[in-house]
Amino acid sequence: MFIQTQPTPNPATLKFLPGQEVSPATSYEFASAGEAAASPLASALFGVNGVTGVFFGSDFVSITKNDDADWSVVKPQALAAIMDHFVSGAPLLADTAPGAGPTDGEDDIVYDGETAEIVAEIKELIATRVRPAVANDGGDIIFKRFDADTGIVYLSMRGACSGCPSSAMTLKSGVENLLRHYVPEVTAVEAAA
Repeated sequence: MFIQTQPTPNPATLKFLPGQEVSPATSYEFASAGEAAASPLASALFGVNGVTGVFFGSDFVSITKNDDADWSVVKPQALAAIMDHFVSGAPLLADTAPGAGPTDGEDDIVYDGETAEIVAEIKELIATRVRPAVANDGGDIIFKRFDADTGIVYLSMRGACSGCPSSAMTLKSGVENLLRHYVPEVTAVEAAA
């Protein structure tokens, strides 16, 4: 098994490509060893000294390390854990996966009428134009809500993008400009809390 690695715009995050599907239907993010208990692979990766975050995308794993850890030490151990996991055939998530949060969830808001049409258009643009580009950088972007009164779209950055120094620029210059161009009702894009 050959696992490729790619840098991301976030210097604390590295993208690992095992050459096969990781989590094709839903992405998952683990921000602590406690959350990682829901996944044998995430648990193994949090066992590597210096790992502070694990993100599963459709065909990649993004790993975030703390500032004190060195990739020359973390990377080989992470590669070994990923290889061991895929060679063993173990499931990505345990049967009972408390704390395993798919990252594609949105706030439970029901939109009506014209607002529902606007939200559907926003979601379509994010899915077709934004999400693939963000996945290339080892992360994901999630629609959280749209405030029809102010025209503000709230989005959440995940994986490599959540702590990336350029994530604010991505939201403001990239996503906001795109959405405002195609959906005139959008006035701004903000990071969801």
